[in-house]
Formats: sequence, C-alpha cells, structure tokens
Amino acid sequence: MPHSKNGGGFSGPLSVVAVASIALGVVVMIMAVSVLRGFQDDIREKVSGFGSHLTVSNFASNANYQETPVTLDDSLIAQMAAVPGVRQVQCFATKGGMAKTEEQIYGIILRGLSNNFDTTFFSETLVEGRLPAWRTGNDAQNPDNEVLISSTISRRLNIPVGGKMRCYFWEGDRYRARAFSVSGIYNTDLTEMDELYVIGSLSQVQRLNGWEDTLIGGYELLVDNFDNLDYIASGVLMTLPYYLNIVTVKESHPPLFAWLDLLDSNINLILAIMGIVCAIAIVSALLIMIFEKGRTIGLLKALGATNQSVRQIFMLKALRLVLEGILIGDIVAYALCAAQHHWKILKLDAESYHMEHVPVDIDPMIFIFISAGTLLVCMAALLLPAGYIAKISPAKTMRNEK
Repeated sequence: MPHSKNGGGFSGPLSVVAVASIALGVVVMIMAVSVLRGFQDDIREKVSGFGSHLTVSNFASNANYQETPVTLDDSLIAQMAAVPGVRQVQCFATKGGMAKTEEQIYGIILRGLSNNFDTTFFSETLVEGRLPAWRTGNDAQNPDNEVLISSTISRRLNIPVGGKMRCYFWEGDRYRARAFSVSGIYNTDLTEMDELYVIGSLSQVQRLNGWEDTLIGGYELLVDNFDNLDYIASGVLMTLPYYLNIVTVKESHPPLFAWLDLLDSNINLILAIMGIVCAIAIVSALLIMIFEKGRTIGLLKALGATNQSVRQIFMLKALRLVLEGILIGDIVAYALCAAQHHWKILKLDAESYHMEHVPVDIDPMIFIFISAGTLLVCMAALLLPAGYIAKISPAKTMRNEK
C-alpha cells in the first residue's frame, strides 16, 4: 500500500511505523498463544499417556503403590463407558520394586496394562525396539514377561533392547524375583515418569500380588475433550459404588498443571500489553494525519462536508493500515510457527521443560481470534482521535494557512 509523504510530512513514515507495530504485535500474540497451547497439549498428552485422564481406584489404596485391589466388574465398565465424554475404559495395576544389576540397585514401579490399553502414546514415544507382545496364559512361544523401559532407566542400568532386567518385588516379609525381557525403550522427557516406570502387562502384576484374574488395581478412563474433564469426572462419580474413588489427571499431577496455569496468566499479560501497543501505534498515526490534513478538512467542511463524512474518510484510511498490519503479522507468524513445527529450531532443556524443543500449535482459530481482537481494539481506540475532527473550524484553518 503506498503511503504519501505529503511534502516531507510525518504521516507517511508514521503510517509505516504503525503498520510495522501492528504486525509485530500480531506476531508476538500469535506466537505466544501458539507456544502456550503447544506446551499445554504436549504436557497433557504426556501425563495422560502414562495412565489416563481419570483414574478410578479403591479408597484404601495409598501413595506407596500398595494397591487395594478391586473386582473387575463388566457392568461397571459399561456404565462408566456410557457417561457422555468418556472415550475408553481400561484396567491397570502397579507394583513397586527394585531392579538389580551387578553394579547397582534401582527403584522402579511396574505398571501393568490391560490388553485393551490404548498404547498410542507409547508408540509415539518409542525410540528403540518395539512394544511388548503381551497375552494371557502361559505360552512359551509368546511369553508375557516383556516390558518397556525408559531411556533413563536403560542408560542408568545399562540394559539395551533385548536385555534382561532382574527385578525384586516385596509381598509382606517375602520377595518375588522376576527376570523381564526388554522389548523396547521409550522417552517422554517427563523426568518423574521416566525415572520410575517400567511398562508391563496387567497379568504380570496380578501374579506378583497373588491376585486372581478378576482382581485389578483400578480403572483408567480417557475422555474426548480435556476441557470438560471436571464435568465428565462428576458424571462418572455418579456411577461408582461407595468404596471407589475418582481422581483427575490434574489432581494427580498438581505441580505440572499449576505451571500451565501460570503460563496462562503470563499470556494474558502479553496479550494486553501488545494490544495497547497496537492501539497506540494506530492512534498516533491517525492523529498526525489529522493534524497534517487540517487545511484539507477545513476545506471539505467549507464545501459542505459533514463531520461524519470526513471522519469516515480518515477511519477508512486507518482501517486500511490496521488490516495491512494484521495481514503482514499473520503471514510472518504462520511462517515462524511452521518453521518451528517442522525443523524444531528452538531447543529446550528437557529436564526443566519436559520437552526437547519449543512446541507450537498451528490452529487457524488462534489466527482468527487474535486478528479479529486486534482489529476491534484498534478501531475502538480510533474513535477518540476521530472525534477531534469535529473541533476543526474551516475559518480557523483558512486563516492559519494565510
């Protein structure tokens, strides 16, 4: 869009500055929201991938992974699955123990998963080997002693894919020894998870605990929409007997989700600041244009133009600048997001941020909402300088020019 210099006046250069400021503000806002959404989605998927969005277990179970078993109830599973928003119901059990090598002893938690467990998460985080081939029963050609371990445990214990992992589990005053075969290695960058969890089959934990096949540690539920998590949890709670408790993933991992809530506050502050910057930039540009075009405004009024018609001329000029800034900002923001998404340019400390690179969520709705919001804020801010046009007197402007 050409910007008139007006004989060396300021409106031309200031218009360029206004467009650049709006474009920069849009880029910062889109990038901030996209990165925040990327962080939130990534953390949610990783935390939920180890278990689920909702966990149903016995009230008597404690925090030391000494689970009080519950009886597998097909009718209860059907009732929970029928709750609106519940995508899948699966069974699990955990058992605390120790892995022993010639060099060291390492504490672990064996997490037993049912055959219908959604293993999509572990497939995506698998870095070496394959997922375990579990089954029920005793088939020598397809044993269920295969496990999945994290890259952290593999590195610390020096156990490769195909290696043996000797573990010991206590049951009262006695212990049970097991030798697991490592079929694959996963990595999630969630330190507190990767340092502890060994993924095995539910039948492994049942045998270690001396449970029958009808006893499990609890149920895990996946939901369709994370935003409705609390509402869905309330619906599931209505189906549970008195001895069962339900816990959401946010309640299970409060530090992580408190961190995400803090990021929300920071993003709101960034949006507010950049919105003000955009508004100030376009208001300044319009005021300079009005001051420089004072004689033209006076002449138009002398020829019979109304304040409203003159105001519309300048508002349309400002609207064009705003739209140009928003369009440029959208294009630059999309290019930066796409580059980060495909090439992972910006890296992170995995131990501090639970991921190796800055995640971005390229959602068209983010672009639409920020663009529309910027447009509304800027146009609302322009009402104040546009009102100054009504105070310009044709007689005074003509005298001043003489």
